[in-house]
Amino acid sequence: MRKSHRVVAAGAACALAGAALYGAGAATAGQSTANSTHEPYNIGQLVKDIDTYYGTTADSNGVYQASPDSPYAKDLADMDAAAKRYIDKAARKAHRHGEKPAVVFDIDDTLLLSLDYEKRYNYTYNPTTWNDYVNRADRPAVFGSPELVQYAASKGVEVFYNSGLSEAQRAAAVANLKKVGADVNLDADHMFLKDKANPPAYLGDCATPSAWNCTTVQYKSGTRKHIEDDLGYEIIANFGDQYSDLDGGYADRTYKLPNPTYFVS
Repeated sequence: MRKSHRVVAAGAACALAGAALYGAGAATAGQSTANSTHEPYNIGQLVKDIDTYYGTTADSNGVYQASPDSPYAKDLADMDAAAKRYIDKAARKAHRHGEKPAVVFDIDDTLLLSLDYEKRYNYTYNPTTWNDYVNRADRPAVFGSPELVQYAASKGVEVFYNSGLSEAQRAAAVANLKKVGADVNLDADHMFLKDKANPPAYLGDCATPSAWNCTTVQYKSGTRKHIEDDLGYEIIANFGDQYSDLDGGYADRTYKLPNPTYFVS
């Protein structure tokens, strides 16, 4: 399954587009949202704005790609530069204090870009087409993210992954991450995926083998709590393209990557 509770309403997507396009991290002043009583942002114009932001073009194989010269790429480069400076400083401090520093990455649209899927299916989600897309294991990297993974590892920081992908999609996720160069700690002890059939004990408050009731925030923050409290790491940074990837604590600093194409509550 893709990230749970995916919302594809145009108004919700609009709020995220405003965040990405104007660099505010939230809907800008005057920007309509899904709960607004005002006329929502025009969906046709929104799609054009999203394409402009990504610099969307179809390659020779008809696959939609983001441009390395796009506003999207620039926003990512600025964030990555700041994150590297912070990781270097935080890692040195943690090591001096005898702590085990760690970073946590979401996967979808944090490390692997799904723009082609969103364009091809008109920003709508279907579990069958999404599963087929993930299992092809040929998504391009989100600009700069594999390098950020490698940079953290080079500073003695343990890398973990905290994704809404399902356990059944593990092999494809690993293969795709290797393909784009994010080949760090891709074992089951570092890559946490949703296993609804056999949820881990640390999610016992919201998940059992007979019922999965975890919200995205419960699942992701519960996993980070496990990394800190049970595995003994200090999460110095947490990266995700959704606020639900980041909310719930258990990280010293969070980094919200731009994503105007969908919203996960």
